[in-house]
Amino acid sequence: MQIKAIKLQPKDPFTWASGWKSPIYCDNRKILSHPQIRSAVKDEFVKAIKANSLLPTAIAGVATGGIAIGALVAESLNLPFCYVRSSAKAHGLNNQIEGGLKTDEKVLVIEDLISSGKSSLAAVEALIGNNYNVIGLGAIFSYGFKKAEENFQMANCSYFTLTNYASLIEIAASNRYIDNNEIDTLNNWRKSPETWS
Repeated sequence: MQIKAIKLQPKDPFTWASGWKSPIYCDNRKILSHPQIRSAVKDEFVKAIKANSLLPTAIAGVATGGIAIGALVAESLNLPFCYVRSSAKAHGLNNQIEGGLKTDEKVLVIEDLISSGKSSLAAVEALIGNNYNVIGLGAIFSYGFKKAEENFQMANCSYFTLTNYASLIEIAASNRYIDNNEIDTLNNWRKSPETWS
């Protein structure tokens, strides 16, 4: 919150690309401009990978938000890195996956945030479709939507996050960044974001 990567505006909601109205906007890319925070996020990913007993032999970042942090995690673990676009390029080599990993790699996918999980899982599916062994996905933040949980279960893909919506609201409330009415608004939005306005 101190670097304004997360903005809470229950009274003046944002409009997402999906068309949903939202009282919150997360811009995890702001982390990249703050070396201490960037390093802390990288270190937390490394700790979480070890705590979850994951043994990746490569890291894949989801374009665009997961590319930089994924590369930092790969560097810290001394592992190969690639990134996955939402679709193949329409020119050049027509690649969707950039980086040239060997197909027998055990790939951990890194994402900046999870909302419905669709874009994250599209990257997972692209890797699997290109004969990579995806062992899971890690993200900085999740909104904790039930739909995301269902989507990851249907895709049979395990995931972890460094933090989540419930923790964010708790910290925002304890620091008096939001009041009780705004807490109610934020909690109601998370229960039904597609119909909230």
